Amino acid sequence: MVLGLLGLALPTAVMAQTAPNGCTAPVMAEGVLAPWNSPAALSGTQLTIGQAARLTLLPTPEVRYAVPPERPADDASFGGVFTLTVSAPGTYRVALGSRGWIDVVSAGSTITSTAHGHGPECTGIRKMVDFPLAPGTYTIQIAGSPEPDAAVLVARLP
Repeated sequence: MVLGLLGLALPTAVMAQTAPNGCTAPVMAEGVLAPWNSPAALSGTQLTIGQAARLTLLPTPEVRYAVPPERPADDASFGGVFTLTVSAPGTYRVALGSRGWIDVVSAGSTITSTAHGHGPECTGIRKMVDFPLAPGTYTIQIAGSPEPDAAVLVARLP
């Protein structure tokens, strides 16, 4: 029980460095995903390319999506709507630390992803989805997360 209480007292930054389920030790993300290793709490809704953020998600019934998510979520899940500004065209990877659905929306339509998969083993990245984006402002929608908190990173691929 004492160990359980000590776990409650650990700061978020230390907890982020613990190993994901099934891993004996955390693995540091590398390359364009390296910012994943030090997420900061997001104040507001503006995501920044190349900076990992810790999100607080809302219960699904409270979320006002720009368009209905491509994969509907049940009322017991969590989601959120965030903004992303892109200044250079390219492929952008959205990495998420929880199960959930990721949509990128522009002008009232979702953008079709070009690739998706799991993150590198033991980094805590649960899923990654790639989108071709031109300069502009986009809405990033997260739906169906079983947890009210999640880390996210948007990275431009080389």
